[in-house]
Amino acid sequence: MFRLETVASDGIRSVALHGPARMRSVRPILPFLLSLFSCATVQPQWWKVQTSGIDSNLRGISVAEMPDAKGVPVPVVWASGSNGAILKSVDEGKTWKRLRVNGGDALDFRGIVAFSEKVAYLMSSGEGEESRIYRTTDGGETWKLQYTDKRKEFFLDAMACLSETHCFALSDPIDGKFLLLNTTDGEDWNPLPRENMPAALPGEGAFAASNTCLAISGEEIFFGTGGPAARVFHSLDSGRTWTDAETPIVSGKASAGIFSLTIGDDNRIMAVGGDYKEPSRPYRVAAHSVDGGKTWQLAAQQPGGYRSAVANIDDGRWVAVGPSGEDLTDDSGAHWKHTDSLNLNAVALLDVFTGWAVGPNGTIARFVNHTTHEIRFRRPHSRQKPVAADVAD
Repeated sequence: MFRLETVASDGIRSVALHGPARMRSVRPILPFLLSLFSCATVQPQWWKVQTSGIDSNLRGISVAEMPDAKGVPVPVVWASGSNGAILKSVDEGKTWKRLRVNGGDALDFRGIVAFSEKVAYLMSSGEGEESRIYRTTDGGETWKLQYTDKRKEFFLDAMACLSETHCFALSDPIDGKFLLLNTTDGEDWNPLPRENMPAALPGEGAFAASNTCLAISGEEIFFGTGGPAARVFHSLDSGRTWTDAETPIVSGKASAGIFSLTIGDDNRIMAVGGDYKEPSRPYRVAAHSVDGGKTWQLAAQQPGGYRSAVANIDDGRWVAVGPSGEDLTDDSGAHWKHTDSLNLNAVALLDVFTGWAVGPNGTIARFVNHTTHEIRFRRPHSRQKPVAADVAD
């Protein structure tokens, strides 16, 4: 008689046989053993830390492209955060250069949108004049202050751009309604009319957690809120008229609501959030809409806790990041699976194989796509494997 038991070794379970029938029993059970081994897998990591240890809570991340010496497009990565931190890498994250805004060392740069190695917009968050919009055209050597506001209620939450000259920025409510700024020339910012925008609820606001509570596509604008309700505001005509829709994402507290919105294909929109004061609680964290934001459904299997940002990888696949880890869905948000346990705030993907995320203590991590089959959207240029990065002042 023999006994079959599993033995843990380095995280992978193996099989051991014991008893007098050990030798003669090996041949009949080989197919069974092989089937067990084929099922033994190690969970792949989708994020690889490239650098950390900087005195900043990074919340802004943007990836653009520039041509290399042979004219092949390669990524340029910009990151930003507290204590005036601005970082840029032109070698896929192997090294990072620290940039500075004159007089901005105390600012909290929660949003950055880059278009090339030279051109980027930068947004700081805070009450009144602590909320600012800057722009550089020389790679971050100098920054021009483009907009700020002295009113205490002015608090910038997110910034998004359609082009190098056409951008939007969202502020918390002023005089009972959310404020949206707009530039169409890349220089001058002006408030959009608010006559047709629904009023904000008492205590309702947006979250400046990852620069992704605002999403735009063509003339469509979406932004998510939190506090007394987790609503999505939607304009089909660049902000001239608005509708709003309640979502099932958790709300009812100042710390809860929608933290990130991303627009996908086929009228699908993904929203993630939760309660940042309960970061490990997977309760009503993710929802999706298949009709352009009119109605919303909770994910049947939720991410592992509060998530501050979500990004679209490709058709049906999305990634969410947060303080308690990362999750992936391959069925358009119906079911989420935990992949990593890094503390990350924000994520930006250039394509299905190229992306970065940022978090506390200056953490910057690169996206590692474990897809084994070729995807039609894959860019033709090759990618080098990431290595440990240096930060230079």
